[in-house]
Amino acid sequence: MELQKIKGNFSICKLSAMEQLDFKGELFFIAKTHDEISLVCETDFVPPNSIAVEHGWRALKITGILDFNLVGIVAKISNILADANISIFVVSTYNTDYILLKDDSFDEGVRVLVGEGYFIDTK
Repeated sequence: MELQKIKGNFSICKLSAMEQLDFKGELFFIAKTHDEISLVCETDFVPPNSIAVEHGWRALKITGILDFNLVGIVAKISNILADANISIFVVSTYNTDYILLKDDSFDEGVRVLVGEGYFIDTK
């Protein structure tokens, strides 16, 4: 399986309103439920009036388009990183999944995944 390093630093935010969103960033993920509005975005685009913000994340993308019938891809990556005591935050899109790791454990996470046979593209 191939993963790609995504350039940049990311933050995970909790918002009080959708109007706070700045859609200028190249990569962001929004989730809205009855309980909250969450945003994952490039750190430079964190809304100034966010309720809570967790800075210091970096991202890996699972390359290719993943069929909905595929099973266990994120679970396997998650288990490998959990065994190395590395926490993750996962975001899924229609085509693929993104694995976010804290900046201070990113290089170790990449090393562990490479050791388990994953190829990491650094484009």
